Amino acid sequence: MGDLLPLLLDGALLTVHITALAAVLAAVMALAAALAKLSPWRPLRWVANTYIELFRGTSLLVQLFWLFFVLPLPPFNLTLSPFVVAVLGLGLNIGAYGAEVMRGAFSSVPRGQIEAAIALNIPPLHRFLDIVLPQAMANAIPPATNLLIELLKGTSLVSLITLADLTFRANQLVEATFRSGEIFTLALVIYFILAQTINLLMRLLERRLNRGRHGALTRGGM
Repeated sequence: MGDLLPLLLDGALLTVHITALAAVLAAVMALAAALAKLSPWRPLRWVANTYIELFRGTSLLVQLFWLFFVLPLPPFNLTLSPFVVAVLGLGLNIGAYGAEVMRGAFSSVPRGQIEAAIALNIPPLHRFLDIVLPQAMANAIPPATNLLIELLKGTSLVSLITLADLTFRANQLVEATFRSGEIFTLALVIYFILAQTINLLMRLLERRLNRGRHGALTRGGM
């Protein structure tokens, strides 16, 4: 079994790299789209809704294929590397789901706290950064954890656009050695360990956000 691990771990490293970068993009897109949906400006709401429904209503695999095979064709003539396609496709897809999570998280912040902040003449930007955002982020952690694990599992599709991720390496080893039982069991264990790592990191982040939220409320006198 030791002869299988190096290649699988090499694929796992690429999987982690894609997951991390796609998660950053997903977080940015989720926050931006959620704020746009809550905006009083109709064009912003329309753009956000279009983005969310487009990426939630179509297959992730087809989205990856479209970015990889269609963008290089006229009229786009834009060729992206497989790695960029993987990060972009996964980030935009999970970001669309995350936007609804963040919208719900923002709506869950008690209106009374916002009104109290207004009464204390706290500027809008500080009100958002110190009171609304920390609470919304903390409320979003549990569903966001599930989305990040889905993102991790979604990386298995990038093997179909020639990236040598964990799934690609596992299939490569099976074709070379025919030891499918050992190889796919190892791959399953590695995915499980990565998912539990995400779960642990998100729990730690949730605790930190909750501490920051309580500190902000104390400073604000609420």
